[in-house]
Amino acid sequence: MIKFILNKFFYGILVLLGVVFVIFALFNILPVDPARLTLGQRADVESVEAINKELGLDKPKFVQFSLYLNDLSPIALHDNDEKTKEKYGYLKLIPFGEKALVLKAPYLRRSYQTKKEVAKILQEALPQTIILAFSAMIFASVIGIFLGVIAAVKQHSWFDNLAMSVSVLGISVPSYFSAILLGYFFGIVLHKYTGLDQTGGLTYIDDYGNKVLAFRNLILPAIALGSRPIGIIFQLTRSAMLDVLSQDFIRTARAKGVSNITVLFKHALRNALNPVITTVSGWFASLLAGAFFVEVIFDIKGLGYTAVDALQKFDFPVAMGTVLFTASVFIVVNFLVDILYAVLDPRIRIGK
Repeated sequence: MIKFILNKFFYGILVLLGVVFVIFALFNILPVDPARLTLGQRADVESVEAINKELGLDKPKFVQFSLYLNDLSPIALHDNDEKTKEKYGYLKLIPFGEKALVLKAPYLRRSYQTKKEVAKILQEALPQTIILAFSAMIFASVIGIFLGVIAAVKQHSWFDNLAMSVSVLGISVPSYFSAILLGYFFGIVLHKYTGLDQTGGLTYIDDYGNKVLAFRNLILPAIALGSRPIGIIFQLTRSAMLDVLSQDFIRTARAKGVSNITVLFKHALRNALNPVITTVSGWFASLLAGAFFVEVIFDIKGLGYTAVDALQKFDFPVAMGTVLFTASVFIVVNFLVDILYAVLDPRIRIGK
């Protein structure tokens, strides 16, 4: 088991390094001058050169990449002085004269536009993305499991056929397209009947100056983001329920006079939920990534909105930090799901 975990961890690190390289390469081939973005287009040459030197942009690209990796790494080599220590907030491990091997949180640098640390910008945006992703996952899980149970009980009926067709449609339609349709029809065309807004955002400021969550504005984006996983969860629940309902212990329970409700929800569903739970946990990271376009359409100030806004303003540190953070969450969640699979089914780790 330890060998299996170490192998998965090693592959996860390799994937993360690949993501860092691709992100760095993509943002550095664009014909944009970060110094001009920081100082303004009318900045003098001396100021631009000073900023380039401060940001390390006067060095070759491979040196810039190594410095970026050093900033991201939790164990890194930095200058052994108070100014650098305050900048990175590191814990000194081993001093090497003017340098020191340190332990720190990944440093995502600062925004070109606001001069704020990227980590703080992400910290402010993350809660809204998490709320949206959790709401979409809860919505998808409840509806998908409920419909899957009914479809399994009424196999080959009109309801089963209709639900299967709708689930295939839900899986096929991208979240951003669902968001556009829902936002337009229910948030604009039918607004006076639904009371829902397309660009209301998830929070508002109350009379006391506090930021309050607007649950009403969570309905449409949660449905849009949860439409795809509903189809997956529905089909998986239906398949698992059909398999469990054909088992001998279900027939025995019915022969003993146990009610259908008890058989379905206490015996059958309980045994059918294992694959559904692992699928739900794996989908959460996908919802974080899929929330990017949904947030923009519904004006939700989350990670996706922050990333798109940063790209429009060529604020590369924020855009790079947002994409890297989302990729890291995706890798970590999949790593944990792989371990969960291995715990539930020892054949997986033996085979690997």
